[in-house]
Amino acid sequence: MSGAGSPPGDGDGPVRGPVRPSGLLDVLRVASVVLDTEGRIMLWSPQAEELFGYGAREALGQYAARIMVHEEHLDLVVKLFADVMRTGQSWAGAFPIRCKDGTTRLVEFRNMRLLDEGGEVYALGLAVDQSTVRRLERDVALSTRIVAQSPIGLAVLDTDLRYVSVNPALEQINGVPAEEHLGRTIREVLPLLDAGPIEAAAREVLDTGRPVVDRNTIGRTPADPDEDHAWSVSLYRLEDSLGAVLGVALSMVDITEQYRAGIEAETARRRLALIADASARIGTTLDLERTAGELAEVAVPELADVAAVDLLDAVVQGRRSTLGPAESALIRALAVRGVDADDVLHAADPPGRVTRYAPDRLVTECVRTGQPVMVPQAKDEDLARIARSPQAAELLARAGVHSYLAVPLIARGEVLGALDLTRTHNPAPFDEDDLLLARELASRAAVQIDNARWYQNARDTALTLQRSLLPSHPRVTGGLEVASRYQPAGATSEVGGDWFDVIPLEGDKTALVVGDVMGSGIPAAAAMGRLRTATTTLASLDLDPAVLLEHLDRITCGLDQAIATCVYAVHDPRARQCTLANAGHLPPARVRAGHAPELLDLPTGVPLGVGGVEFSTTTVELEPGDRLVFYTDGLVETRHHPLDERLDRLLALLDGPDRSLEEVCDLLLRTLHEPDNFDDVALLIARATTPA
Repeated sequence: MSGAGSPPGDGDGPVRGPVRPSGLLDVLRVASVVLDTEGRIMLWSPQAEELFGYGAREALGQYAARIMVHEEHLDLVVKLFADVMRTGQSWAGAFPIRCKDGTTRLVEFRNMRLLDEGGEVYALGLAVDQSTVRRLERDVALSTRIVAQSPIGLAVLDTDLRYVSVNPALEQINGVPAEEHLGRTIREVLPLLDAGPIEAAAREVLDTGRPVVDRNTIGRTPADPDEDHAWSVSLYRLEDSLGAVLGVALSMVDITEQYRAGIEAETARRRLALIADASARIGTTLDLERTAGELAEVAVPELADVAAVDLLDAVVQGRRSTLGPAESALIRALAVRGVDADDVLHAADPPGRVTRYAPDRLVTECVRTGQPVMVPQAKDEDLARIARSPQAAELLARAGVHSYLAVPLIARGEVLGALDLTRTHNPAPFDEDDLLLARELASRAAVQIDNARWYQNARDTALTLQRSLLPSHPRVTGGLEVASRYQPAGATSEVGGDWFDVIPLEGDKTALVVGDVMGSGIPAAAAMGRLRTATTTLASLDLDPAVLLEHLDRITCGLDQAIATCVYAVHDPRARQCTLANAGHLPPARVRAGHAPELLDLPTGVPLGVGGVEFSTTTVELEPGDRLVFYTDGLVETRHHPLDERLDRLLALLDGPDRSLEEVCDLLLRTLHEPDNFDDVALLIARATTPA
């Protein structure tokens, strides 16, 4: 069946005009010979000249049998010729013919009787070299068998891309009988398949003649309308021997298994990459909230559209938590991440909030049993068990949450909390592969989260201890107005041993101390507390600053491997002087009206705890209104700048407009103490006042 718009006479359609020639007769090279009743040659075609070797002048008028038939076959040929002329029945068969060059050739004949308008009888002989006929027969037979028995789907499309023929394999692939293909386009036969790319490729092949090989396409056919299949499609232009375009040959091979294997391999590769990424990204610091946020960021969007990390509140506070079957779970949200999921984010607990989840909630079940909870297809009743409240459940439904997965965070045998995952944009439900990946991520992250929460608990303890050891000094002493600050190191650093003190003495004098115990954590805080107590006791004896540091040095040597730097100063408002001694500490700054801020030129000394080195006392003038700025190295030292540059920056900030001492403290901390600084800061500023 030909398609609409096919050339006239093409295929089985009606003839409506001139028909283009076929190249098949040219391949056969059919020779035509006309004989009279006597067997003499009356007409001789050029193909006959080519086949037998005799030119027309040589053949015309000759008895055909005499020049073309061997003597041994002459009687048989005469008889066959007489039968055709007498009965009018055609004769067909192969016969050996003698050519002009003396060779014998087997020729396929079709002989028939002709009558002209006068009733004269003639014989027409059509002759073809039999080897040419046999070759074409073999080619046709081979093509027919290959097409019919090939496991590859094969089809021929005409120039309008309508099916002309299909083989049984393509019938099976498409699930459509062959007769229902004929005369129809691909999109008409296979409405579930996106035929646009295939038809575009076929038109390109028709136009250019360049084949398209192994072009993959995915879709569904009536043979399996519920599952996607993948095929490799190749297209070739068909032409006859004269170069006329006949249409397109299409071959189709089902590669669904290879396609699915490729998808599975790619999925496995991406998930291995995700696990590797998680190993590198989760736990970069010992900050609990940041570690939880890193886990949520790794899970989105590769594994889920929204991820939340929740811990049992008791776990955050450093206690073990065990839940009974009827107990609620008090859960602290640490992190939540999502992609284009505002409603889901609003339904989730914001980081820092502590929420009580009823015993029937899925996250409660997860942390109580220590087992994952997966809901591949979430219904309304499931959303009610996922959300913290009916209002949150409505937000989840509005956002299109259709699948849910919660996996426990377990470290060292203890359930810490859960990783909650939901899908909205990703149409696939959570499956066993997703569960394995989520458990792997949760397992790796739980250890990091556990480390962070224990570190945070230890840090909070040390910070509490240190703050309890720092003084609560008066704002004004006998001759000074004082302001101070203590700034812990970054959230991922341990507490240090920085301290300051303001000690009122007799005669309106005031002792000022700033020190830094080397090291960090509870040992440094404890050593700092002991040195502060010793300094306060020694200060009451009204010792010279250098002598006091010598006593502190001996005390520090008695502490376990403790070394500290310290500046000790005594201000005498009546003498308008300040005496100072330095034990390896950065020099204080003095700010005076009419002068540029300066660092006091003090002998540096050696740190406390080194032992055996004398200290020196230096006296400086301090008029009413003058300020002294004491600080520890955490204020000015960084990893990226020279110390001299940072000290110059300190002096430049002190050279600004007149501010209150509290404002100056805030300015220095805000400007100089960088967020990623791994050291704490003690800052003490004193302004000399007129004694009462």
